[in-house]
Amino acid sequence: MSRDEAYKQIRSYLVDVFEIPAEKVSPQARLYEDLDLDSIDAVDLIVKLQDLTQQRFAPQDFRSTRTVGDVLDRIDEMAKAQA
Repeated sequence: MSRDEAYKQIRSYLVDVFEIPAEKVSPQARLYEDLDLDSIDAVDLIVKLQDLTQQRFAPQDFRSTRTVGDVLDRIDEMAKAQA
């Protein structure tokens, strides 16, 4: 899956499930401050990412993740580690 495809899927999920206005979602958007996600939302997002990528993620792998772009970076890193 390309980075652009992953971004589109994550954006769609944030808009559809968390009802975040599409214009607020960007790679620079901060998950907690800009998109108003909380810790439970973050766990839900990790579960969705696991479904999307068919990889298992540990919540601690995302502790330093602050923006949508950080999520994409983490997905890229994990994909490269699997290859």
